[in-house]
Amino acid sequence: MKFLGSGKVKDVYDLEDGTLLFKFSDRVSAYDVKFADPIPRKGEVLCKFAEFWFNKLPVQNHFVRLRSANEVIVRKMKMIPVECVVRGYFYGSLITRWKEGQITLPSDTVTEIAAKLPRPIFDPTTKSEHDEPLNRETAIERSLVTEQEYSWLESKSIQIYNMMYEVADRAGFILADLKLEFGKLDNKIILGDSIGPDEYRMWPKDGYAVGKIQESYDKQILRDWLTANGYQKQFEDARKKGEEPVAPPIPEEIIRKMSERYVISYEKITGKHL
Repeated sequence: MKFLGSGKVKDVYDLEDGTLLFKFSDRVSAYDVKFADPIPRKGEVLCKFAEFWFNKLPVQNHFVRLRSANEVIVRKMKMIPVECVVRGYFYGSLITRWKEGQITLPSDTVTEIAAKLPRPIFDPTTKSEHDEPLNRETAIERSLVTEQEYSWLESKSIQIYNMMYEVADRAGFILADLKLEFGKLDNKIILGDSIGPDEYRMWPKDGYAVGKIQESYDKQILRDWLTANGYQKQFEDARKKGEEPVAPPIPEEIIRKMSERYVISYEKITGKHL
């Protein structure tokens, strides 16, 4: 087994038989900043969610099997250098980018925070330390994908979002947005990486209301705390100066809430107990 590297959340090992081992940790990151404080049970929840979604979705993927409470084995493939983001609600960075004229939304969009979009939109980004928004033209110009591949990724990503939206809806949640990754295996594009609360925003239906910050069952609770306390701006200012942002300690209450909500969302979505 050969260690390949550590990402923001998981460690990756090459099992040297055509498969990889993903070891999920309790690490957390937000606004592309890694935090020292672990979130208890987070790695376990992410691992179990990956198993659940890969088995639930009728889409070819690279999942092989669960190896332990926080480890999965997947088939090795060549990843496509595009993060396939689907947005169903007017929320998060979409609002800022729309206000700054960086993205055009359907003419019948209600531009009030947390409003549902007329239809889900494909809003991909680069895969880098600090993701940059892409569109069809730039993705093709940079040779990240072909025109045919872009169309396939757009259609498949929205299809998966809609399927996951229905599963979440039946469990009492709203799937606000979703990030997917795909790769090529034997010249065929299949779903890869992992799917869990670090790849989507999920809100409880019974607390949803347009015009306000939503209660979050993902790591958005950490982002909201950082923004409210001025840390998001500090991170941005540091990067403008060419400096690496420094992560503050996460308050115990935020850690506790995040851990609880990760577990609750898994149990409600899957119907299984951890």
